[in-house]
Amino acid sequence: MKAIVVREWGPPDVMTLEEVPMPWPGPGQVLVRVKAVGVNPVETYVRAGTYARKPNLPYTPGSDGAGIVETVGTGVTVVREGDRVYTHGTASGVYAEAALCDAAQVHPLPERLSFAQGAALGTPYGTAWRALFLKAQARAGETVLVHGASGGVGVAAVQLARAAGLRVIGTAGSEKGMQLVREQGAHEVLNHREPDYVSRIGPLTRGRGVDLVVEMLANVNLDRDLDLLALNGRVMVVGNRGRIEIDPRKIMSKDAAVLAMTMFNATAEEHRMIHAGLAPGLENGTLAPVVGRELPLAAAPQAHVAVLEPGAYGKIVLVP
Repeated sequence: MKAIVVREWGPPDVMTLEEVPMPWPGPGQVLVRVKAVGVNPVETYVRAGTYARKPNLPYTPGSDGAGIVETVGTGVTVVREGDRVYTHGTASGVYAEAALCDAAQVHPLPERLSFAQGAALGTPYGTAWRALFLKAQARAGETVLVHGASGGVGVAAVQLARAAGLRVIGTAGSEKGMQLVREQGAHEVLNHREPDYVSRIGPLTRGRGVDLVVEMLANVNLDRDLDLLALNGRVMVVGNRGRIEIDPRKIMSKDAAVLAMTMFNATAEEHRMIHAGLAPGLENGTLAPVVGRELPLAAAPQAHVAVLEPGAYGKIVLVP
């Protein structure tokens, strides 16, 4: 089969499309014939060798995919050959024509969703669900500000928060992105490229502030986020690309909290809860990933450039 292989840390072009042996499932494992692959920013940091956690070289990137179960190992009862599934992790890497997964890493993909949409679920929707409900304890009736709401995690956060009864303010960096955020159910949408956009948040909350900020780029926004919080508000950091200086008095004055997370720390039980929590929305249409671009698997280097560019619009997906 064909797969993207990384043999050294470096820029996107260290990823090459190669012919590799087809894996075979052992006990408790599933072989998925991959139809679509989700590209996540964290995969670019790993490939560059700058992330704290690095696999052994050589490796095939990726954890999020969707496809059809081809073979199951002994003891697997949760899926059968021929089932449509999405993945939130793999044992072999999902930038490939087939991926080996533990049974707990695959989940049913409803017929109403395309394989490309399925590939947009694992990390973005898992991150948004864990951030909102497991870490920040978001509650119905609260107001949440979702920064970068037009990207994969942002779209997921808007849909999940709206479905859970929160008032949602979303930001995006283009008219196209803003329209997308509106379509996902945000009550208010702001352009975060306008220099004074944060001044509009006070009036939108009648001067109270927001209960929760879901932050995709903390190195740019975190200090300003603290000014926007209501009493007992929380900032939930899910993305960051550098350092920032903040004034802790802003946290103290509002009895606020700055929280942060990475999906690498999610436990097996948390993954079980997350995907059980996503299932009803995927089945009834409340949750529907937005795919912005589809590229061939060989275009993985271009996808790694595009996923870090400003003006995010939905999910970037590779098609083997």
